[in-house]
Amino acid sequence: MQKCDITGKGKQYGNNVSFSQRHTKKVWKPNLQKKTIVLNGKKVSIKVSTQGIRILKKQGLLTK
Repeated sequence: MQKCDITGKGKQYGNNVSFSQRHTKKVWKPNLQKKTIVLNGKKVSIKVSTQGIRILKKQGLLTK
């Protein structure tokens, strides 16, 4: 499933509108990356959006 474990960001739905104003369905997916963090001495693998990576860096949970 395309959902961030930190921020809860997921897919967004809308229409792709061409020059002739034809509407076709479109999906925007979040930029998810798999990261490993250490919580209470255990390594945990999570799917995180790029905004979530910034949050983890500010809290000091992610070193890279």
